Amino acid sequence: MTVPAVVAGLCDDAAVFPPGLTPLPDAVRAYRDRQGTWYADLVGPLVLTAAALPELAPLLTADDPPLPVSVTLPDGPAGLPGVLAGASALPIELRSVEVAVPEGVAPGELADRLAGAGSLEVYVEVPRDHRRLPLIEAIAGRYRAKFRTGGVRADLHPGEAELAGAIAAVVAAGVPFKATAGLHHAVRNTDPVTGFEQHGFLNLLLATDSLAGGGSESDARALLAERRAATVAGLIGDLGEARVRRARSAFTSFGTCSITDPLKELVDMGVVAGGATS
Repeated sequence: MTVPAVVAGLCDDAAVFPPGLTPLPDAVRAYRDRQGTWYADLVGPLVLTAAALPELAPLLTADDPPLPVSVTLPDGPAGLPGVLAGASALPIELRSVEVAVPEGVAPGELADRLAGAGSLEVYVEVPRDHRRLPLIEAIAGRYRAKFRTGGVRADLHPGEAELAGAIAAVVAAGVPFKATAGLHHAVRNTDPVTGFEQHGFLNLLLATDSLAGGGSESDARALLAERRAATVAGLIGDLGEARVRRARSAFTSFGTCSITDPLKELVDMGVVAGGATS
């Protein structure tokens, strides 16, 4: 029972964020417990806000392996020095920071203000407006991108055309990206409670593969819209080793409040051959 390369490290553990809102002690405990499971390689770092860093100290000991963490900076790069200082005093492995773009900050200025991160991976949250393309151009070769693919309102879910355009822009610029919010299932679906149209994380991976291989935005839109699980699973299974490396170097991961839910879907679809998922 192993996690295949196509989905290895694909799920960042965002349990403390809505809608999960898992208390931090429980989230840390669950993350530690999961590190000994057969599906541990599916999981990326534990995603926390900068404000949660001080709360980690009583939950960690020097005897434990460093806790892999990604920290979000919702107020922008001004919080970066504090995060770097706080992380250095904790037994954690700070893998990345995820930075929002404050209103009125020009793309070039934002990129320069992140220089203090050094070699740390930095994901810049790309706004859904006229700043998108200039920002992608400014971070190319320096930082990574982060896209929101959903939220608590229908208008926070970008349509296929918008999301395909965003992916096409980062792929063309050679900017790796992650996604967050709204990717609650592997395949495109309509939420039965809210009625929101939700993107599937495997659809997103297939659209990235297509664009990275020279496909058009129209091709990517069709892949994002595909709702048949068997079709999506078959297309994922057809990706060879080289295409998997190329697609995953572009689409690095997505944040999810649950690890067991996407794992179960991957097992049910035959993408992951495994045993118990809880």
